[in-house]
Amino acid sequence: MADVVLSVRDLRVEIPTREMALCPVDGVSFDIRAGEILGVVGESGAGKSMVGNAVIGLLDRPAHVSSGEIWLKGRRIDNLPKEAMRQLRGKEIGMVFQDPLTSLNPLFTIGDQLRETISEHLPISRAEAAERAIAALQEVGIPAARQRIDSYPHEFSGGMRQRVVIALALCAQPSLVIADEPTTALDVSVQAQIIALLKQLCRERGTAIMLITHDMGVIAEIADRVAVIYAGRLAELGPVRDVLSHPVHPYTKGLMASTPLAARGQRRLNQIPGAMPRLDDLPEGCAFHPRCPVVQNRCSSVPGPTLDSCGGRAACWFAERVDT
Repeated sequence: MADVVLSVRDLRVEIPTREMALCPVDGVSFDIRAGEILGVVGESGAGKSMVGNAVIGLLDRPAHVSSGEIWLKGRRIDNLPKEAMRQLRGKEIGMVFQDPLTSLNPLFTIGDQLRETISEHLPISRAEAAERAIAALQEVGIPAARQRIDSYPHEFSGGMRQRVVIALALCAQPSLVIADEPTTALDVSVQAQIIALLKQLCRERGTAIMLITHDMGVIAEIADRVAVIYAGRLAELGPVRDVLSHPVHPYTKGLMASTPLAARGQRRLNQIPGAMPRLDDLPEGCAFHPRCPVVQNRCSSVPGPTLDSCGGRAACWFAERVDT
């Protein structure tokens, strides 16, 4: 386990309200190794982004980590003071978000923002930081980087802005990158370029990447392993080829059946009936049982299953047992 970069253990996030404590993340555990891309997938509201925000310490109050542990390269980080966590972000953990305009300050040039990030986290001179900033833009495929280093964010296209955000995330050479829906706002051709770029940088640098998305096509293209989340809990976890070609949890099967490729030749896409339950109205037992096509009495009468209690692959009492 020496090459494990990120280790999340029994992570639980709570949001206190007047009536009750809501739990958008409940008992999530996974590891990401150096040079590995873990895809985290699920419907909107499943808790994917909440897991990523918990890892980087950017949960919006009153949400907070109520139990569990987060370890980065053997160091526990979920209990660090705010200033120590701020230093960790950028240096050890890079972030790529869905909308690059929310990550870039429109009042400063791209070069200003890159140089500031590099100088903040690396003990080098301003001249060296300036050269590293240009090299970072070149690495992510920005043409004429030396000439465009002093351009403002609005002078770049959406795809180029996302490349700049990736350069910002990687310029301090972090060991972990959290990418939250990095291709959603881009057209299909640019999506493919960003996916290829993330994959290339992961392999060349040995960076661990946590890729949060709802797009199974992106997961199939880039991820090594995939974690499927439903109502804040892990439904299935395994190598991407195994999970996508032979899903065992009913929810994962439903996700795969609802893709256009799976419905090829049909007049309508398949769909999972019903909707994700509200956090203040989670069903007893397995949270997926009201929508499950193979539901049994046990699913609603006992506490919801976990990966560990069901063989490690899928959190379902009646999923076929698959060794991973």
